[in-house]
Amino acid sequence: MLQRRCKRRTEGWREVGEAIGQMLPTAVAVMLNPTGIVVVILILVTGRGRVNGPWFLVGWLASLAAVGTVMLLIAGGIDATEHGAPATWVSLLLLVLGVLLLLVALKLWRDRPREGDPPKAPPKWMSALDRFTPLKAAGTGVLLGGLNPKNLLLIVAGAAVIAQTGISTGQQIGAFVIFVVIASLGIAIPVVLYFAGDRSRRMLDELEDWMARNSAVIIAVVLVILGVKLIGDAISGISA
Repeated sequence: MLQRRCKRRTEGWREVGEAIGQMLPTAVAVMLNPTGIVVVILILVTGRGRVNGPWFLVGWLASLAAVGTVMLLIAGGIDATEHGAPATWVSLLLLVLGVLLLLVALKLWRDRPREGDPPKAPPKWMSALDRFTPLKAAGTGVLLGGLNPKNLLLIVAGAAVIAQTGISTGQQIGAFVIFVVIASLGIAIPVVLYFAGDRSRRMLDELEDWMARNSAVIIAVVLVILGVKLIGDAISGISA
């Protein structure tokens, strides 16, 4: 009896590990979101950064968690697996998401900054960041986190990938919590660095400049890899 329980637990952890491995690329893609990183840095360097930075992170976390929870509930209600394999609707969803990610990657590549190009002017709303209240900072985190169109595609893809593994509800929740943590590192690290001292704040300025120059190419490459993977998984699921 004890051996059976240990075997079931081992198999359960292995399934969770497989789910985490499947969703990891989507979490990394969300983590590298350039807009979120730039905005949180700009918030942190304002006079209210000590308060508004953490509130932006709270909004970001809540938004990702809410969108993923809704997707997992939908997947659980419709059955994301059939006889141990991904359900047809999940495979079709992954196919659509994969194509959309490739289109987003193409747009990012075309719009990437060229050498010698002047830096693009930030959106007008960013000039008001120094006047944000904690509530506005949290609301901005919500909008740029789970409600940002690109992030929304990635979160839905990550939740769908977790759901189609067929693991239990508790295991799905655990896997998605890890997804949210990884996807939020791009926001959490600047917040932590801010409280580490003046030297770290200079690092934030350098990070902002680097992200503005290189993020489009990096994200485009990541989205191409992820889009191709999702399309491949979808084709395998449909043909199974």
